[in-house]
Amino acid sequence: MHIHLYAALHFSSYADSPESYDFAVHHAGVATEHLLKAYLAGMHPALIVDGKHFDSLLHATGLGSHAGPLTKVKTIGLVDAYLRVDKLLPKKIPISRVDLEPLADARNGVAHSAIHDSTQAEAVFTVCLRLVDPVLEELKVDPNSYWGPYLLLHDKLVDEQVRRERVAAEALLIKARSLFEQRFGHMSRKERDVVLAAITSKPLVTMSRETPMECPACGSQGWVAGEVDTVHLYEDGGVTISQEEVFLHPHRFHCAACDLDVGTKLLSHVGVAHGIFLEAGPDDHIDSEPPVDEGI
Repeated sequence: MHIHLYAALHFSSYADSPESYDFAVHHAGVATEHLLKAYLAGMHPALIVDGKHFDSLLHATGLGSHAGPLTKVKTIGLVDAYLRVDKLLPKKIPISRVDLEPLADARNGVAHSAIHDSTQAEAVFTVCLRLVDPVLEELKVDPNSYWGPYLLLHDKLVDEQVRRERVAAEALLIKARSLFEQRFGHMSRKERDVVLAAITSKPLVTMSRETPMECPACGSQGWVAGEVDTVHLYEDGGVTISQEEVFLHPHRFHCAACDLDVGTKLLSHVGVAHGIFLEAGPDDHIDSEPPVDEGI
């Protein structure tokens, strides 16, 4: 895979003019998808093929003589590639599935209907950059080689986005701490503990899995909500042991005590990990299928 080519194309199109943003967002999506697939294929070719297409699996497992033409191989798309890499690299990918949507939407919009929201171009690029960087590190690819003359633009876009997110997160924390003081500052410690225990003991009523976490603003018990996947962990110490874990993809944090409410993009800036391992329970479920995304 020519993983450097589309990275250069998406930056050169972005640098040209706003009129070229449609090419830029498309190339950003393709570059990201190719890099994710390069990482997966480096582990095993079967990781990038459509598991429901048997001929593709045959080619990927070295049994192509029993299959149709190699040109008919079906591979996964951007969203599935992201989900697989995120599962293989827990806590290393600073982009959630929700964060990925603008990039996936832009890539598919241009590819299939020549439509995209040009006002979201910078956000699309930033998602691409923040997703690509840790994968480059895992592949031991030199960022200078990958980004070439656009490395400075890469750094500027990432730095500006991170700065905006940190300011927004700090504003939320300050507001929450102020509200907490207004609500409970006049109470004795004992009285406050009783009230807080009552109002923070239950999570929000959502369709997601939730797990408790200390509030970064007031220290009370808050709740992290997200979607769950199961992850199979293997340990080979002479004997292979298979263990199923539940992996939470957070998309929201809420604290009833101070009303701190943080969405996906700012979670890491208030101390919520991008992925959290949980103990499996009887009510755990697997997410529904991700949005349709045709592979390249």
